[in-house]
Amino acid sequence: MEPSGLVHLERLPARASRTVAVPDDLPAALKARLGLLGVEQLWSHQAEVLERARTGEHLVVATGTASGKSLAYQLPTIERLLADDRSVALYLAPTKALAHDQLRTIRGFKLPQIRAAVLDGDTPRPERDAIRRTANWILTNPDLLHRTILPNHRFWRDLLHRLSVVIVDESHVARGVFGSHVSLVLRRLRRLAEHYDADPTFLLASATIGNPAEHASALTGLDVVGVEQDGSPRGPLDLGLWLPPLEEDREARRSMLRETADLLGSFVAADVQTLVFTRSRKGAEVVALAAKERLGEAAGADGTRLADTVGAYRAGYLASERRQLEDDLRTGVMRGVAATEALELGIDVSGLDAVLLAGWPGTAAAFWQRIGRAGRTGGASVGVLIAQEDPLDHYLVTHPEELVSRPPEDAIVDPGNPYLLGPHLRCACQESPLDAEEAARWFGESAPGLLAAEVAAGRLRLRGGKHYWTSRKSAAAEVGLRSAGGEPVRIVDVDTGQVIGDVDEAKAHRQVHTGAMYLHQGRQLQVTALDLEAHVALVEETRETGFTTRPRSTTDVRILETVETRPWGRVDVALGRVEVTSQVVGYELLRVGTGQVLERIELDLPPMHLHTVAVWYALGPSILDEAGIGADRLPGSLHAAEHAAIGMLPLLALCDRWDIGGLSTALHPDTDKATVFVYDGVPGGAGLAERSFRRLPEHLVATRETVRTCHCRDGCPSCVQSPKCGNGNDPLDKRGAVQLLDLLLAQAPVTA
Repeated sequence: MEPSGLVHLERLPARASRTVAVPDDLPAALKARLGLLGVEQLWSHQAEVLERARTGEHLVVATGTASGKSLAYQLPTIERLLADDRSVALYLAPTKALAHDQLRTIRGFKLPQIRAAVLDGDTPRPERDAIRRTANWILTNPDLLHRTILPNHRFWRDLLHRLSVVIVDESHVARGVFGSHVSLVLRRLRRLAEHYDADPTFLLASATIGNPAEHASALTGLDVVGVEQDGSPRGPLDLGLWLPPLEEDREARRSMLRETADLLGSFVAADVQTLVFTRSRKGAEVVALAAKERLGEAAGADGTRLADTVGAYRAGYLASERRQLEDDLRTGVMRGVAATEALELGIDVSGLDAVLLAGWPGTAAAFWQRIGRAGRTGGASVGVLIAQEDPLDHYLVTHPEELVSRPPEDAIVDPGNPYLLGPHLRCACQESPLDAEEAARWFGESAPGLLAAEVAAGRLRLRGGKHYWTSRKSAAAEVGLRSAGGEPVRIVDVDTGQVIGDVDEAKAHRQVHTGAMYLHQGRQLQVTALDLEAHVALVEETRETGFTTRPRSTTDVRILETVETRPWGRVDVALGRVEVTSQVVGYELLRVGTGQVLERIELDLPPMHLHTVAVWYALGPSILDEAGIGADRLPGSLHAAEHAAIGMLPLLALCDRWDIGGLSTALHPDTDKATVFVYDGVPGGAGLAERSFRRLPEHLVATRETVRTCHCRDGCPSCVQSPKCGNGNDPLDKRGAVQLLDLLLAQAPVTA
């Protein structure tokens, strides 16, 4: 009988602090304010950042949750602003909420010389003008820097001339496509700062990731030094790993959200203030509602109805609703909150007793960051990971030594991705005409060739050796930092005419095709029409609430160029550039809860083409026959191994399985063999397939172990089934996948 419920309890010991006296040479006003705020000593890493920033070094502080990273960059910044009233600091956060939270902290120093202000999309124009004239610490986000400050730099030239410090907070969030965009925005910022005779110091704050200095250097284009020795204290932590039980039919597990809600209700009933992190807005709402139902009419020691002390927190709420929830959480009025990462990136939560993670958050970095929200006052705390039906979740809760000892993943950015770099070069040319030599200096060796391609396409004009933007439109307006390119599809409620959301063009075919079910703030809507030319999906409320939809698609991969191969015995292993052609050909109407297919509907959508990077392995018929994988079992074995490998790749890189695609085929025309492809799901690639290629034995060992140890009979979402399979998870051969993975690993090089 497979264990379920609490399958492992790890007791992590407390950690003592390492402190340094507040330096005597700090400005007197700042030192006095620290005393009033109760800061008697600095953690060792805070003192190190202060000392090194004084010499002008570019730094990234990458220490644990609640380790005082904010104070680490605030001290040298305030010191510099106090020493030179003409200096300006620019703070960049991934979300508006985090910038506002930091503003409250900075104003808490009550230093009149520090004139801090938030500048974001909600700032009225008259206030923007006042901020530009008077503020010396501007808190904003990469999106506004990209769309407003850089294109209109002539209005901001005084600020750019006086720019002394640039702070990039939560820099680990800037990874993948978003991080690559941010890296190019920062290069454009540095170019304009130099144009106005400024040379700012960059200070970054990151969660604990595997390569903080390397990532910060790639992000900024500078040599950045990592400060990673955490001097802050940590209370003891009881870490639980929880596996929902298999249902009676042994083909699926009990709902992870229901298990989480039951735990939340139990913790609140025991007067344990608890924060739950879910991976979706809907998940936060479901957990909070189910926990309230479990608590019923039970009352706390003070007579308060416990169900009233539980709530949800997510993006999409009104600002006033969010602020009230934040205050109630800080003061202890709220005893249980189910939240998305909107809370993690929005406020500095402290004093919690327990944190529950409804599903693996995607990375070890995010796992420890969120678990660290508990026990932040130095007291004992509890953290529980509740596994969802996913290969990676199942692997980690059944291999606790792997989770506890696993080093954090590397963050990957690729500012040289031509699909991202090309549009940013257009932005740079609009900001200030760019010659080939300057382009190579700021944006890399491939930039001059891309400029020539832009000229050939008529988007830029070459005159006197410089490249000029020719349109009257804003080049920046055509570049969304949080997508891989293409105009997003707006989702419009036909009953109100309001835009209620948007989706990347590349995802629109799967998510908002005609007939698709779409959830928004507890309402179930159905797409009545998808207009790809107008980039609009029309939705209306439906009464058919017991149903959901799943797209069906076809995929083909063509190898364009083999970039690198590795010796793997009788197996061909390669990394290269590929063209992926996919087409959504229809969808299935499913009954919620059972997954029963009620109807299959055909669609007529155009194919989509993606040029990206893939890793692939190809096996000839003789080695497959020797392993006992005949032609009848080969398609299902390949397909199941492909799904499991995609599910496990986030173990090696900061990514989500939705960032990755795959294809398996019993005979591929380009290899003339049975082949499995795993590819990056963004144009030009994002380094994810390459990470698998570099660490393929490790990747495949974890994949095999996950499939082999899963207690389901024929394959389930915890091992080989995929929520995004275009073929409805058919065919799948779980046992054949283990045989195939054993075969691959038997051919692996001994030195790998």
